[in-house]
Amino acid sequence: MRGGVRTWARRGVAALLAVLLAAVVAGCGGGTGARVPGVVRASWGDPQNPLEPANTNEVQGGKVLDLIFRGLKKYDPTTGAAVDMLAEKIESTDAQNFTVKVKDGWTFSNGEPVTARSFVDAWNYAALVDNKQRNASFFAYIDGYGKVHPESGEATAKTLSGLALKDARTFTVKLSTKFSTWPGTLGYPAFAPLPRAFFEDHAGWLKRPVGNGPYAIDSYTRGSAMKLSKWDGYPGPDKAGNEGVELRVYTDNNTAYADLQAGNIDLVDDIPSTQLRNVRKDLDDRYINQPAGIIQTVVFPLYDAKWNGPGAEKVRRGLSMAINRPQITSQIYRDTRTPASDWTSPVLGEKGGYKAGLCGTECTYDPGRAKRLIQEGGGLPGGRVTLTSNVDTGSHRVWMDAVCNSINNVLGDDRACTVNPIGTFADFRSRIAQQQLGGMFRSGWQMDYPLIQNFLQPQYYTNASSNYGKFSDPRFDRLVDEANAESDAGKAVAKFQDAERILAEKMPAIPLWYQNGNAGYSAELSDVQLNQFSVPVYERIKVK
Repeated sequence: MRGGVRTWARRGVAALLAVLLAAVVAGCGGGTGARVPGVVRASWGDPQNPLEPANTNEVQGGKVLDLIFRGLKKYDPTTGAAVDMLAEKIESTDAQNFTVKVKDGWTFSNGEPVTARSFVDAWNYAALVDNKQRNASFFAYIDGYGKVHPESGEATAKTLSGLALKDARTFTVKLSTKFSTWPGTLGYPAFAPLPRAFFEDHAGWLKRPVGNGPYAIDSYTRGSAMKLSKWDGYPGPDKAGNEGVELRVYTDNNTAYADLQAGNIDLVDDIPSTQLRNVRKDLDDRYINQPAGIIQTVVFPLYDAKWNGPGAEKVRRGLSMAINRPQITSQIYRDTRTPASDWTSPVLGEKGGYKAGLCGTECTYDPGRAKRLIQEGGGLPGGRVTLTSNVDTGSHRVWMDAVCNSINNVLGDDRACTVNPIGTFADFRSRIAQQQLGGMFRSGWQMDYPLIQNFLQPQYYTNASSNYGKFSDPRFDRLVDEANAESDAGKAVAKFQDAERILAEKMPAIPLWYQNGNAGYSAELSDVQLNQFSVPVYERIKVK
C-alpha cells in the first residue's frame, strides 16, 4: 500500500543543526549532539511531498501527520480498533447516509476552533482534481466524486454533493453506495481537518504546517531534521508524555543503528537486516519485533493470456505451494516476517476480519502436490517463470533468489524460475503501470486502516486502483459489494472472508509473509511501543 503513519522532530541549537547537516553532506545522515531535555531523538527520512494530509501516502510524511493531526477517529495503538477522537457521534440508519457531529472544545495549535467546516472544506479540497492530491481516491465513496474528480477532463463541480454543513458542529455525508464500515476508515490521515490558514495562506502553511494534534512543528531543515514540541494546549486524551520529538534524517539505516549503540540517538524503527543476527544481544529487552499491518505478495499478470487461460489457476496455486515460506522467513528474516496464510494481516484480529488459514493448503509448502498441480495446469507458460522486483531498496534480491530456488527445487529444474531485477523503484512501477511484465512481480500492502475491506477491495476488485495484475471475478466483486452494504459488522466480515476463499481458488497473487515492525531504543527511554502500522507511538514515550 500505501498509507501508514510516522513522525518527525524539532527544537535545538545552531551547533546541533550544523553537526547534523555536516553528517548529511557526508552521505550518512543523523549526527551527534547534546540531548535537549525531555526530547525523543529518533531516526527518520525526508517525506516525499509537502505535508498536506491528502497528499501524503508514504510512511515518513505519515509519521509527522500522526503527530500534528487528529481526525474524527484514531486507531488504538494496541488493538487497532477505530475509536472516536473528534467525533462525538457518527450515525446512520442505512449504511449510506451518515450524520457526523464534531466534539466541542477542540482547536488547532494556532487557536482556531475545529468545526464541521474544518472537515468539509478539507475533504472538498482533497477530492477536487485541480488540487492533485494523491489520496483523492479515498473520497471516491462520497456522492459527487465523479464530478469533482473525473477520470479525464476538467471538474464540472468544485465541491462534493454528498457533503453538507448543518451547523457549526454537524455535517452530513451521503455515499454513492452502501458502506457499513465507512466510519472505520476515518482515522486515516487523509480525512484530517484543516484550518482556515491552509486555504488563506497555502504557501505559508506548507512551510510550517499547523494541525490539531499533540505536537506542533517548530522547524524543518530538509536533509537534516524536523523538530516538534509538545503542544500544551492540546485537548485530547493522548497528550504527549515527553517534551518533543526530534526526527533526524538518515540515508543509511546502518548508520542510524550505529548511532543508537553509541548513544547519539534514542530510537531507530528500521533495524538493518545485517544486524538482525545481533540485535537481541546488542539491545536485550530494548528490541521490539511485532506483527504489523503489512503483507508481501507476488502478483500474476492476468492481463497476459498465458497466465489467465484454462487451467492456469492450477499453475498459480502450484507455484504458491512450491514456496517454502517458513524456511525463508526464518533463515533470511530471522522471524521478523511470518508466513502468510491469507491476504490480510493478523493485526486486524477477528473483529477486523483476519482469519488464519483462509488460503488453506494453497499457502502450505507441499512439493509433491505443487508439482502435480503445475503439470495438471499445463506447466509453466513457455516452461519458465520470472520473478521481478526493483532491487535498489530493501533486501529484495535475497528473498527473490530464495523464492526461485524453492520453486526450482520442487520442479527439479534450476532454470524454471529466474529473477528479473529492475534497477530502480521508479522503473519497476512504470513497467507495472504499462503492463510490461510477463511473469510474477513483487507487490504488497501496508494497511491504510485496520479493516479487511482495505486489504481486499483496492487490490482485487475489478479495475480497482491497486489491482495491478488485473484480476477480475464477478463472484468476488459481488461478495465485496454485499459486504460493504451489510449493516451487521459480523456478517460483513463473513462475506469478505468468503471473497478471500475465492482468492485461494483463483490465486491472482501469492501471499508470502506478514511483515513485522521492529525497532530498537536506548536505555534513556521507557514506554516505547509500535502501533499496528509499525510506527512508534511517540506521544507515549517517556525520556529519563
